[in-house]
Amino acid sequence: MLGEQVTPPLRLRRSPQGATPAARPSRFRGVRSMHDLQNLPDAMKLPPLGQLGPFIALVIACAVFGATTERFFSGENFSLILQQVMVVGVIAIGQTLIILTAGIDLSCGMVMALGSIVMTKFAADLGLPAPLAILCGIGVTALFGLVNGLLVTRIKLPPFIVTLGTFNIAFAITQLYSNAQTVTEVPDMMTWLGNTFSLGGTNVAYGTVLMIGLYLGTWFWLRETAAGRHVYAVGNNPEATRLVGIPTERVLLGVYVLAGVFYGIASLLAVSRTGVGDPNAGQTENLDAITAVVLGGTSLFGGRGVILGSLIGAVVVGVLRNGLTLMGVSSVYQVLITGILVILAVAIDQLSRKGGR
Repeated sequence: MLGEQVTPPLRLRRSPQGATPAARPSRFRGVRSMHDLQNLPDAMKLPPLGQLGPFIALVIACAVFGATTERFFSGENFSLILQQVMVVGVIAIGQTLIILTAGIDLSCGMVMALGSIVMTKFAADLGLPAPLAILCGIGVTALFGLVNGLLVTRIKLPPFIVTLGTFNIAFAITQLYSNAQTVTEVPDMMTWLGNTFSLGGTNVAYGTVLMIGLYLGTWFWLRETAAGRHVYAVGNNPEATRLVGIPTERVLLGVYVLAGVFYGIASLLAVSRTGVGDPNAGQTENLDAITAVVLGGTSLFGGRGVILGSLIGAVVVGVLRNGLTLMGVSSVYQVLITGILVILAVAIDQLSRKGGR
């Protein structure tokens, strides 16, 4: 057909064993064939520094704060840190999936806040059973993920612009629906994940266990399933991935919807931790989640990263804020230090990409 790109036939070269096809080298980096896709676990591996960097930063931070404050190494303090980061940690799972596809989601924090308002008001005002209200809240956050995904895949809008717009939309809907009022009459079932159990004399929140379980499940899915490998492939080179027969738009759409589900789970964790539906929550969680993902070693350019690194990144941020608070450092300086760390992490990622070319 006219205008259709035709792949030139393979040329045969003589070898001692006979004639073998010699294909021209692909111009696509990373993913060149279905064989490459089947071997993506090797491509997913970060350089040693990229793998160990977040863990080394965590160890150094713990060592510094442990030497300067006596209470830092207590079991209760570590449990408190995990409780403080469990909401951002779960949001960071969805953010990691999107960044792995070379996208970004600025709406995640406000979508989470909207989900918490929906589930608490549906239970308090409409009298819905707590499980059904929770599902409605998660459904709303998944719907926002669907909208983001459709705008990115169908209309081809940049993820940054799309999610910046839905950030403001989610904020407006949250304020209008809640009348800017906190929802206080929350069923006990919605706060159960904020309860604790004793583990070695330390009180551990059930929400912390859920967060760790979600990370382990997502890690297994990304590493051991074809669908998980497709996420890396799309982020590494969407055009090459499309040429080998993988529906890249469907993969992207699924990633945004799945990220919305994680934001809904984070909504439940936020309600469990605070005991209320707060319409003013989520205004900084988007940046906190991006910080955790970047510090965890996931490349903002897509196609490279380990989901467990985002958990370590979230804990690093929590450790920094907790340790600086114990030292009596102003919260303004905490934000300053976090911003410097993000810039350093992105700079290291950029330098490693240039060095790999």
